[in-house]
Amino acid sequence: MKKAIFTAILSAMLLTSCAAKADGAVTVAESGSFVMRNSETVTETQTETAVTRLEYEIDPEKPVIALTFDDGPNTDTTPLVLDMLEKYGVPGSFFLIGNNINAQTEKVVKRAYDMGCEIDNHSKTHPYMNKMTAEEITAEVDFVSDKVKEITGETTRFFRPPYIAVNETMYENIDMPFICGVGCNDWDKNVTVEQRIEKTLAQVKDGTIILLHDASGNTPTVEALDTIIPSLLDEGYQFATVSELFEAKGVEISGSDYNLYTVVGY
Repeated sequence: MKKAIFTAILSAMLLTSCAAKADGAVTVAESGSFVMRNSETVTETQTETAVTRLEYEIDPEKPVIALTFDDGPNTDTTPLVLDMLEKYGVPGSFFLIGNNINAQTEKVVKRAYDMGCEIDNHSKTHPYMNKMTAEEITAEVDFVSDKVKEITGETTRFFRPPYIAVNETMYENIDMPFICGVGCNDWDKNVTVEQRIEKTLAQVKDGTIILLHDASGNTPTVEALDTIIPSLLDEGYQFATVSELFEAKGVEISGSDYNLYTVVGY
């Protein structure tokens, strides 16, 4: 698999959110605001519907965060998440499960990509990959990367380990940076909308990667986004894809990096 190399900045891992193997960190700016240029309309060829392309500028001297979503794509919740991102003019990054990609959900992935969202890798079957052989690990990751390239023309740039379970074999055989994030356990249906909002907002700081789920039926997270996004915009945060977040911070990373990234900076 072709090595993906980016410019990026990364922060200390929040060990309460995920167990990181990393030891590198950098600093970022402390304040700022989101800037949006005029949107343009593009044609989504697979669905033949108009898609609003999100156009915005990231000021690296101001706080930047990334919204990320796991366990899609699907035809019920993922489109609602995209509607919410479109409503507020902010991008997201979607970490896909390969087995969820089919003729119907490909159109949803294409819509996300055409909007300017990033499409990333969350394995084919969502297994405990730290219990797998090198060959099995490679097959899990390559399946998703190949599918995404068929849909978007680009391979995946980042990998989120299922269950945030990692080991040496995974780092040696997955040629992408590993991404974690701060979450609110929104995969649990017993977590209320209010709890999702409160826990997410309480954890965010400059450089944060927010980890949410667009799994089928997870509409409480969609509802929570309608408060989370405008609240963070009001606080002066800029939203970026994961690639843009890294690039804004000016640090070059690669698939040979043994970090598990949660927050950019510090």
